This record gives sequence, structure tokens and C-alpha cells, in this order.
Amino acid sequence: MTAHRALVRRTALSVTAGAAALVLAACGSDSGSGGHDMGSMESDSSPTATASAKAGDHNDADVDFSKEMIQHHRQAVDMAELAADRASSQEVKDLATKVKGAQDPEIKTMSGWLTSWGEDVPEEMAGAMDHDMSSAMPGMMSGTDMDKLEKASGAEFDTMFLTMMVEHHEGAVEMAETEKADGTYGPATKLADDVVTAQTAEIKQMNKMLGKS
Repeated sequence: MTAHRALVRRTALSVTAGAAALVLAACGSDSGSGGHDMGSMESDSSPTATASAKAGDHNDADVDFSKEMIQHHRQAVDMAELAADRASSQEVKDLATKVKGAQDPEIKTMSGWLTSWGEDVPEEMAGAMDHDMSSAMPGMMSGTDMDKLEKASGAEFDTMFLTMMVEHHEGAVEMAETEKADGTYGPATKLADDVVTAQTAEIKQMNKMLGKS
């Protein structure tokens, strides 16, 4: 009887241990499943986070375009303001007003982008030396060019202004085409496209005013 009871007890313990193992295995499976669900939730959220980040993505081309075009536009505005005072043709004065009206807001827009990206906004060009340093950009006038324009008047000014502004616009179009090809920030590439459209039309208008087409 004693041996029999011992056998029954060992059998019962074995069954209990087996049941416990099954319970633990089940718990482990649930835990693993739960971990997988958390992983799935994190995975599901990551595309949204990525899409959100991409909406504001910009690259070095966007930064360079904004910094350089701000300076480029500022010089065009300076030239336009000279035309408002010195041009003899009302048509030239009207064109200058149009140039200033379009480019002033774009300067503010690009300055806002640079600030939001943690980049420095270029300082205003203070004199001939600053113009010379910036003249490496396509279409930029040198300090000497700007001095000549400032000293001109009447019909001579009109011709000089139009000739310089055609070159200036052609440089802006070149810069904008580069941004369209290399930039990733949507608003910047859109502005570049607008620059190409508007300034190409103004180049044709100015060449006509110069009697070239």
C-alpha cells in the first residue's frame, strides 16, 4: 500500500508539473504575442512620422538657393528703385515697379525659410565691395556696374537699366533651374518655377523695349 501511494503521488506531481509547464508556455506565448502587437503598433506609426518629416524636408540646394536668391533679388530691387527716380520712360518705371513688387515679398518668404531651418539670413549689401563679392552669382552686377547705373540718367539710364536687368534676370532663371533640379523643399522648388516663368516673360518684354525682338 505504501509503495502504491508513493507511485500515485509521483504520478500526480508529474501531472501537476506538466500542467504548470503548459500554463507557463501559454503565458510566454501570450507575452510574445503582446510584444509583437506593440511592435506592430510602433511600425504602423512610423510611416506617418516619416511622412510628416518629409513634408518639411530641405537640403543644401534649398539653403543655397534661398541665401543666394535673397541677395540676387535685393540687387534687383536696388536697381528698380534707381529706375523709379532716374528712368525717363514710363514703361521702364512701370517695369521697375513690377520687379520690386514681385521680388520684395519673395525675399521675405525665403528669409522665413532660412530662419525656420536654423540658417542665417544674408546681411544687406552695404557697398561696392559687397556687390563685388556677390558678383560671382549668375547675372549679378559688380560694384562698378551699380556705380555706373547710379550716375546715368534719362535715355542712357533706360538702356543701361534694361540691358543690366536682362542679364540679371537670366542669372536668376539659371539659379532657379538649378533649384528645380536639385532642391527637395516643395515651396522652394515652386518659387523657383515661378521665378523662371515670370522673369523669362520679363526678359522678352525688356528685349522688345531695347529693340532686340
